[in-house]
Amino acid sequence: MALRRRLYAAGWLTTHRLPVPVIVVGNVVVGGAGKTPTVIALVQHLQARGWHPGVVSRGHGGTHGRPTQVEADTPPALSGDEPALIHRSTGAPVFVATRRADAARALLDAYPQTNVLICDDGLQHLALARDISIVVFDDRGTGNGWLLPAGLLRDRWPPLHGALGSPDFVLHQHRDDRPPTAVTLPDGVPDFNATRRLSDEVVGPRGERLAMQALQGIPLTAVAGIARPTAFFDMLRARGLTLQNAVTLPDHAEPAAYAALLAARPPTLICTEKDAVKLFQNAAPPGSAMWSVPLKVDIEPAFFEAIEHRLTSLTTKN
Repeated sequence: MALRRRLYAAGWLTTHRLPVPVIVVGNVVVGGAGKTPTVIALVQHLQARGWHPGVVSRGHGGTHGRPTQVEADTPPALSGDEPALIHRSTGAPVFVATRRADAARALLDAYPQTNVLICDDGLQHLALARDISIVVFDDRGTGNGWLLPAGLLRDRWPPLHGALGSPDFVLHQHRDDRPPTAVTLPDGVPDFNATRRLSDEVVGPRGERLAMQALQGIPLTAVAGIARPTAFFDMLRARGLTLQNAVTLPDHAEPAAYAALLAARPPTLICTEKDAVKLFQNAAPPGSAMWSVPLKVDIEPAFFEAIEHRLTSLTTKN
């Protein structure tokens, strides 16, 4: 990473700059730290404030071979599950490509009214120039402070002062029943807090809703194909649900894995929103029920105010 940063800083490797501001939401630890929920919350806030955001992603787990627009009927196996979830949650234009700059250009060509781009992940993808970078931490913080494979870090933290890739903002996400984990901050980088919790309602394949409390006392099969499945299972148990089975699938699992799970005819199945993108493509077996649990992320208003202030200054400057 240090060598790559030097090569980009020296101009030996090309950085692509786009005609609209680019916000990169990423992390420096392995596994899910809450990037995608942050992207969704940020897109929804900007939409409510009159901006026209678009989202670009690498589309991990997808089979796309060229810039691809993620639409309501785009198979998650093609686009990747997280881009599909972002589009379904926000309605914003979402494009995926192996090279994020290619996805961004395709999006701007198709939606010229777009005036801000948000890159889901890509903090270490230095080929795409960013105007604002956000590092998201969860309750693990930086772990033991060691780089992979001895620890959680996939990049140096804190970064060297003034180093290429140093973030503009830090967002600490933590469960609403726990305090945030302390993280050493680079000099002058503001940090903000966000709490996350499971929704009080679960959602079915056709959008039907049910109070989560109604599932208490029912033996459930819980499914999580995410980076940290045990965190999801723990949150379900904390809400008083009984997990008869807790099924862990690989992050970005293939759709066939969900079809095989349903073949076992679990009576009542509960999963994350990310899993539902693939799971709900299948019909529930007779006598079975499927529910997904939205994750609610409450970000302090000062975070959005800081982002908008920076965006306004960028657009005024241009």
